[in-house]
Amino acid sequence: MGFADLSTPVVMGILLGGLYALIALGLSLVFGVMRLINVAHGDLVVFGSYFAYAALTLFGIDPILSLILGMPLLFAIGFTIQKFLMSRSFGVSMEAALIIAFGLSLILQNLNQMFWTPLSRGLTTSYSVESFSIGEIFIQLPFLFDFAAALVVMLSLSIFLKRTYLGKAILAASQNKRGALLMGVNTGRIYALTFGIAMATAAMAGVFMGLTFPFSPTTGLSFLVISFGVIVIGGLGSMIGTFVGGIVMGLAQTLGAQFFGDAAQMLIAYTIVLVALSIRPQGIFGR
Repeated sequence: MGFADLSTPVVMGILLGGLYALIALGLSLVFGVMRLINVAHGDLVVFGSYFAYAALTLFGIDPILSLILGMPLLFAIGFTIQKFLMSRSFGVSMEAALIIAFGLSLILQNLNQMFWTPLSRGLTTSYSVESFSIGEIFIQLPFLFDFAAALVVMLSLSIFLKRTYLGKAILAASQNKRGALLMGVNTGRIYALTFGIAMATAAMAGVFMGLTFPFSPTTGLSFLVISFGVIVIGGLGSMIGTFVGGIVMGLAQTLGAQFFGDAAQMLIAYTIVLVALSIRPQGIFGR
């Protein structure tokens, strides 16, 4: 098998990894700051897909343009969830917050099924079905958009966390909650803002996921599992690590399909996750 045979799977794996990273960034941010595994994250991503689908089918708004409304909406929902649900449960135990997130996941799945039926949907636009080739490398346009969006979000979050007052407050709260409180940081508000930011990224992930793959009310679970694999490989709470972990997962999937067939692609991907856990449990960029 020559380079020409592998060029398309390698390029598509990298681009697919961008989508996986984009989906996982919000999950990684929440865990890095609050140490909360938000099992509702995948369903919130799918909620973003359905919001864009409603905007497209009911009002003819382009899915990417619908982010002007979708991102503030998901931010507000995330802020509210953390402020009035999760924050109260933190005083009891982390298990209580996990149960709330699980209940929220079930509610979102059932609401999506009630409104949109169990049938698969997709964000079909003129550019979502476009493709092009560079030499012998075949590229689907939505995958290129996925990678670009992931790169923009990852860099934006990294710069925001390191160079803004709010970002530094978020980092302080994630590293030492008691120390942040002593320095006058309102950790409750910081947690709510962090959850809101994570949900805004979920809105973006939902749009680009819907442009790339069909989705249904139960799609969130499969992408949640993939996101866990991504952040395990890259390092929990690391933005750059999540991006790299997404690329590793994407390459494992496409190359696994190339060498072992479509049925084995996810088996290869999760085998790599297990190997990564055994060699470096904290992930590539974890501490």
